[in-house]
Amino acid sequence: MKRRIVMSMLAGATLLASSLLGATPARSADVPAEFGTDWHDPVTAAPPVTRPSGKSCQVTVAEAQFRDFTPYQGTYTPPEGCGDRWSKVVLRMDGKVKGRQYDRLGYLHVGGVEIFRTSTPQPSPDGIEWSVEKDVTRYSDTLRRGHDVEMLIGNVVDDTYTGVIDVRVTLTFYADPASAAPTAPAPEATAALATAPDRVLTLQDGTLTTPRNSERIVAEVYATGSGGGCEEYWYLSAPDPAPYSCTAADGPYREVQIKVDGRLAGIAAPFPHVWTGGWSNPFLWYVVPGPRAFDVKPIEYDLTPFAGLLNDGRPHRVEVSVVGVPEGQSGWSAPVNVLVWQDAKSAHVTGKLTAHRVGDLANSSTYTPGSEHRVDTEGGHRLTVAGYVDTSHGRVATTVRRALSNTSVHRWTDGENLDALDATWTDAESVTVDGRGPARTTRTERTYTMDGTTTLGADDRLRTVLTLGDRADAGTSYGGRSIAWSRLDDTYTGDATWTTNVPRDQRHAVGTTSERYRLYGSGGCYDRSLASVQGVLTEDRSGC
Repeated sequence: MKRRIVMSMLAGATLLASSLLGATPARSADVPAEFGTDWHDPVTAAPPVTRPSGKSCQVTVAEAQFRDFTPYQGTYTPPEGCGDRWSKVVLRMDGKVKGRQYDRLGYLHVGGVEIFRTSTPQPSPDGIEWSVEKDVTRYSDTLRRGHDVEMLIGNVVDDTYTGVIDVRVTLTFYADPASAAPTAPAPEATAALATAPDRVLTLQDGTLTTPRNSERIVAEVYATGSGGGCEEYWYLSAPDPAPYSCTAADGPYREVQIKVDGRLAGIAAPFPHVWTGGWSNPFLWYVVPGPRAFDVKPIEYDLTPFAGLLNDGRPHRVEVSVVGVPEGQSGWSAPVNVLVWQDAKSAHVTGKLTAHRVGDLANSSTYTPGSEHRVDTEGGHRLTVAGYVDTSHGRVATTVRRALSNTSVHRWTDGENLDALDATWTDAESVTVDGRGPARTTRTERTYTMDGTTTLGADDRLRTVLTLGDRADAGTSYGGRSIAWSRLDDTYTGDATWTTNVPRDQRHAVGTTSERYRLYGSGGCYDRSLASVQGVLTEDRSGC
């Protein structure tokens, strides 16, 4: 059995993102001996979006049934009665599907701005319902005006794959800033995103033209390997000439880069998403999805050091690329939004790029043949950029430092009847802003982990044991004194077995899954644990 056949259940998809909310979970001791034809609706341990009290207004953005690759086309009109300055804007997508269907990816664009990206759960024959929420306050500039809307969850419906994906998306606007509810400590919040940007821009034919008075610029990239090919599980790529079903000349190291006028402006480690058919085993994900499977967060790059160059009123080329992808091979999507904060008292903010140091890209994958084949990978990269802008409130210097690393051990046997990976990615970033008063530094260290093994026995019983980790330590200091900190630890574990190459009712599948999401720091604490057995939610516990 080749990995390209069984490793992924995400076929023929295009590309939509944020916190998943399931139906209110309930404990149950009635656990069947194996999976049946129905199971608990999807639920995640991630915290829901906090909502302010006070007046709110709701607008329906899209309502559609997805059967193929035809996008939903509609229009968005701003709400009436809530003004045009909001303390928070919350997007919610409610979905339902039943029958047989793969996991699918989708997007939602408003005025060309991608505000939402997610994947879908796989349904039971009897049907499931789920909901996704996301704080989209940062897109307020876009939402103040009417726009065209486009949404797509690419799908295939035929005699075999019968699941029609039925969704409704709404936006809820909260009008009174004074009544905004406190939020949980954000593990990756930067000073740049403390307030909503003045402008949200998209690239035009690959170029960006910023307002001439831009004083802070942040690009966000929704980068995902997807589409059913090898780049969907890029972390398992083996270097040529290793005898593996997916190979890449440089092995599995991937790095998402952004360039401005051909000059490297930002680097990042991509998150190793596992969609709800991943690792050959949909029974791992029916109730509890992997981290970020329904919450495709964008990578953020602080481009403020380049503001002096970008503010000349001319278009500048902005390119996103993924290191390690074989030339000519598709499989990555990386749409770009650019968030801009403007100096209201200046017509033209000038500045200069003062430092640009690119470290050597380390990328080594060593293949060792044997009865158990092995690939050892070590990779990493460093980048420092610095610059200043002269604003109406004085000169402000920004220094951005980023360091990436990746280590992994990939083992497999002939025929890939055993396939195992133990991998860690780190992405450490610091942004220092030095203007009037003491310097302010925001540091974030992200760590992603994957430790899993799939085995296929002589009786066609396929077993997957997998642990996934999404962690982030963040802190902000002012004049060298810590003023805020947070720590996120989202850990998923699963163990599921089923019989392949037989009709659905003969799979005799069993599986246990669990997730614990912990987020704590100077802003508060959140801790929730979930567990499921054979599709029954057996634990839902919260407490700090």
